[in-house]
Amino acid sequence: MASPQETAGLEKLSRLVRYHILAATTGAGSGHPTSALSAVELTVALLFGNIFRYDPSRPLHPNNDRLIFSKGHASPLLYALWTAAGELTEEEMMTYRQFGSRLEGHPTPVFPHAEAATGSLGQGLSIGVGMALNARLDRLPYRTYVLLGDSEMAEGSQWEALQIGAHYKLDNLIGILDVNRLGQRGETMYGHDLDAYRQRVEAFGWKTVLVDGHDLGQVLEGYQEIADNGGRPAMLIARTLKGKGVSFIEDKNGFHGKPLDEEELSRALEELGEVDKEIRGAIRLPEDLLPPEISANKAEPLSYSLDESVATRNAFGNALKRIYPAFPDIVSLDAEVSNSTQAKFFKDAYPDRFFEMFIAEQNMAGAALGFARRGKIPFVSTFGAFMSRAYDQIRMSRYSDANIKFVGSHAGVSIGEDGPSQMALEDLAFFRTVPDCLVLYPCDAVSTEKLVTAAAEYQGMVYLRTTRQGTPVIYEPEEEFPVGGSKVLRRSSSDRAILIAAGITVHEALAASEELNDKHGVSVGVIDLYSIKPVDVKTLKEAGLATGLIITIEDHHPEGGLGEAVRSALWDAWVPICSMAVNKIPKSGTPRELLDFEEISSSAIVKKVLEFTSS
Repeated sequence: MASPQETAGLEKLSRLVRYHILAATTGAGSGHPTSALSAVELTVALLFGNIFRYDPSRPLHPNNDRLIFSKGHASPLLYALWTAAGELTEEEMMTYRQFGSRLEGHPTPVFPHAEAATGSLGQGLSIGVGMALNARLDRLPYRTYVLLGDSEMAEGSQWEALQIGAHYKLDNLIGILDVNRLGQRGETMYGHDLDAYRQRVEAFGWKTVLVDGHDLGQVLEGYQEIADNGGRPAMLIARTLKGKGVSFIEDKNGFHGKPLDEEELSRALEELGEVDKEIRGAIRLPEDLLPPEISANKAEPLSYSLDESVATRNAFGNALKRIYPAFPDIVSLDAEVSNSTQAKFFKDAYPDRFFEMFIAEQNMAGAALGFARRGKIPFVSTFGAFMSRAYDQIRMSRYSDANIKFVGSHAGVSIGEDGPSQMALEDLAFFRTVPDCLVLYPCDAVSTEKLVTAAAEYQGMVYLRTTRQGTPVIYEPEEEFPVGGSKVLRRSSSDRAILIAAGITVHEALAASEELNDKHGVSVGVIDLYSIKPVDVKTLKEAGLATGLIITIEDHHPEGGLGEAVRSALWDAWVPICSMAVNKIPKSGTPRELLDFEEISSSAIVKKVLEFTSS
């Protein structure tokens, strides 16, 4: 039971936090004060009630508890809490939402006490899953708390996270559900029916505690009860009022995302009463514990023979296992297809660093971000087509400066009989739009292994595209594949065109080049454009200007793929570019039938070149 003295101090801090929320949002002329006001007691009790363990001077301390604002629009509350903790000045608090300020409209890690970029709702709990799994992997006792809004509980990603949190028995993961009844345009699905949330959350295997979210004594007791959660994740479900503390907006619809004007602010501050601006909240320090040290060692050398047939997905799995000693921060997450993506090679070798995420790609991407924010190098694998399910989580990861490697297998129509539902045909376009994200597409086992290594070395996001069927090894193990490079495989002064391909179509281009030369006396060059982003502008421009014709070939839709990457790179070269891509709706068939059907096979390339060179 909290003492009256304890709650009195927390009440003073709650008034101070409310003051900063109201003043900052009015000063900014925008923001979501009502959504922030509803969770004041929930977070003040957590941070300043001897529950949360965190060293403000060391935000990256491995054993700090973590607090994720999944309801990121409540950002003025996040910043007000840290102002009350003495980590922000009132002057900086008043820069909220200004250009160049660390205090952005929705949190990003530009602010050092923000765990991840949030604001696109339904993502925080998945990030929390990753952080909680990381604590277990690092053998550290820190806990991860996630502030959730009731509106975002309609998102399927929340329930994906609830399932996986229970599956892994994450008793170090605590959700804080702020049930303030009102969403953006009216009442939420269950309003103030806390029991509706309790039944659903408990059905997923979580412990729940219900509290009045504005009663500091109840909230503190709730946190203490949750601390003994019996080997399960837990959820504090709190009844709150949107706009709490300001009578003329409290629990009233129509005030979402609306700051008070100056006259309304004066009225609100009068209601708030005396605010002690000098008071500061103390946060309990964590134990100074560190994860076990794992020394990096040299990776084993490659071992492939020329012309050996190896699927690049197999080479990915082998590479991940092979390079782990050199990159001991690697973890692998897979969506129940590790025997197809071949992440199983890593799983079998390092089972404690492999995390089965089941068929829940949104949660998998969010959990990967949680791992990445705690210093791991997550390799996230599934069929390339299913990466689209996690589009929002992936794009948001970039704003958290994520160091995540996405690996999409079963690319293109060349997967064969499974049909279009399994074919990644939009993935290159999607990942090319993510700022600073590398897009790599190897054509054989050696290039795959080298590019997996390059992905691990790169500090940032990477997409690696792999192929289902075996392809011949065309590179020696000593060959290097720098990011942003390409490989000129065929080139002569008599070339009539240059064929630019990646992945499976490199082999089609090589076969076409041989046939054109042997049967038709037409010489064409071939470039393996294994780095789709960034592209090798210099080599492409030189080859295009020398031949006067570029033909791109890709097992991907034309929009946003290899062809458009080449066009964008050569916008000022004035070289004709013909793009061969998947333009028809694919169907089931053998890989050869489908490559022919989509006119990206060697025979289709020969036909296209002859159309241009017959005159």
